[in-house]
Amino acid sequence: MKPVYESFLDVTSDIPDGAVLMIGGFGLVGIPENLILALAERDVRNLTVISNNCGVDDWGLGLLLQRRQIRKIIASYVGENKEFERQVLAGEIEVELIPQGTLAEKIRAGGAGIPAFYTPAGVGTPAAEGKETRVFGGKEYVLEHALRADFSLIRAARADRMGNLVYNKTARNFNPMMAAAGAVTIAEVEELCETGTFDPDEIHTPGIYVQRLIVGRQQKRIERRTVRA
Repeated sequence: MKPVYESFLDVTSDIPDGAVLMIGGFGLVGIPENLILALAERDVRNLTVISNNCGVDDWGLGLLLQRRQIRKIIASYVGENKEFERQVLAGEIEVELIPQGTLAEKIRAGGAGIPAFYTPAGVGTPAAEGKETRVFGGKEYVLEHALRADFSLIRAARADRMGNLVYNKTARNFNPMMAAAGAVTIAEVEELCETGTFDPDEIHTPGIYVQRLIVGRQQKRIERRTVRA
């Protein structure tokens, strides 16, 4: 059985200043909302955050940006966050932008124990500067190293008490691979089920990758609402 915490402050209490964090989600879909709020409340500093993007100005990782808690962000794009853009242009934050598929594979490789791999994405662009390249089958590839984190903060729809996770639709984005690539994985879930509830075929993340569970209600904000005129 995995420990189930009652407090988001308690479940994140040993995340120190300077930690490397993977934080799941795509835009605002599938982000661990309450775990991020706990980091903001604890005022943890000098974080290196690995995430697809950095939320919006007033929600998700944007809250940590506002409080200047992030020292470096490793992501695939700036997204809808004006404060992120401002900090990047002002040189106030260190940013490593990586092609989205490459970012996903770097995380997946980290969870699989693969130290590095070659990819054609980014060859001949600034993304490949200073990196080793090789030619395979007449095509040039760039060497990319895997990513791992001290803590992975992820979000799932349901968990059982063994830590097996099931995601809801597009919330199954970066969460499964990040769950495997963290030394300690904390899963924020909407529903906790008894062991044996899930059919083995519906489990997206096996419990072996999860160290801590906590149940929390989600606001599920919409990143950009578009309606007809």
